[in-house]
Amino acid sequence: MIGIEFYTNGHIISETDSMRQKLGALAKQYCATSAIIITDAGISQLGYDDIAQRSLQDAGVQVVIFNEVVADPPIEVVNNAIELARANQCDLVIGLGGGSSIDTAKIVALYPNDFESVDDILDLDLSDFKKLPLFAIPTTAGTGAEATFVSVITAKDGSKKAIYTPKILPDVAILDATLTLKLPQHITAATALDAMVHCIEAYTSRTKKNPISDAMAAKGLQMLWNNFERVLEQGDDLEARAEMLLGSTLAGIAFVNSSVAAVHGLSYPLSINFHIPHGHANALVMCPVFTFNLPEAASMYAELARVVMPTQISNMTDLVAAERFIEQLKKFLEVSGLKYRLSELEIKEQDIPDLADIVINTYARLIATNPRDMTLGDVTAIYKEIL
Repeated sequence: MIGIEFYTNGHIISETDSMRQKLGALAKQYCATSAIIITDAGISQLGYDDIAQRSLQDAGVQVVIFNEVVADPPIEVVNNAIELARANQCDLVIGLGGGSSIDTAKIVALYPNDFESVDDILDLDLSDFKKLPLFAIPTTAGTGAEATFVSVITAKDGSKKAIYTPKILPDVAILDATLTLKLPQHITAATALDAMVHCIEAYTSRTKKNPISDAMAAKGLQMLWNNFERVLEQGDDLEARAEMLLGSTLAGIAFVNSSVAAVHGLSYPLSINFHIPHGHANALVMCPVFTFNLPEAASMYAELARVVMPTQISNMTDLVAAERFIEQLKKFLEVSGLKYRLSELEIKEQDIPDLADIVINTYARLIATNPRDMTLGDVTAIYKEIL
């Protein structure tokens, strides 16, 4: 058996209304006296930060709120959050929202260490750093950030930078499906497809595939798959929302201990250059990438197909089962309400060479984990297929 090092949260709560009912008590378990809630303006408008604040204050914890997080958070925003936490001597950090808010909170939790700006720690070994208690409360079922030990932020030059260390793994993840009820359909769909990609790429990783991640990925995919159309058709179905949220967390646990691969490699340039949300970008490229991978990954896709659609692929060969699996993913994209051609998103054929070049030269690490080798020509052909 391969050697395995596996990390996950020390405490995961999956329960309706758990933020309101349990956040304050959990904070006191960590002896918190002053907490910072890190979120974005949209979450504040929904009043979710107020609910969290009241729970904490009822437990005797002082609270400050930082609600200036934006998508793909710039280093300047993260630095501002750190300044607020330091000024108030916060001893608990709470990320409330999507992946950007939780990723910001992960870095803020490192603020007691001696650094002035996030720029100063980007290339450091953080294994000896101190970390404040860190809670993550996701409001989307997609990124899995509440269960991962990576934080992706945007440098001053516009490039993506990642801090990747088990040191920033949240101590507590609170999965409260009531916080996902107000998600618009397009965000529900995009984040759910993102989480499915996390499961599938974790399961088929060439470099870090392991039995624990496999189990998490298969179960997470099953929960997401079985409830995807249900939450699109009936957004207030709390049971389905809860299943999706837990499935997304399992996906996060799986991929951070395994890896993601070429779907993410091809999606990142779409997000950076054309501001397509990450989950939507993954959904755009997932099926052509999986089809490309069939010569090397058909048996693994077939294994997942037998988990999520056993009756539909009974007695089929691995290749046919894998093809049916990808066809169903295409149907999910088609019913999602998302645009699924690059041309619909103002991407032109002349943009493709530059996009492909970025994939090969900037995201080679994600191509390396893909189950099948991928060349510049292969990437170009995949982009053209969905133009």
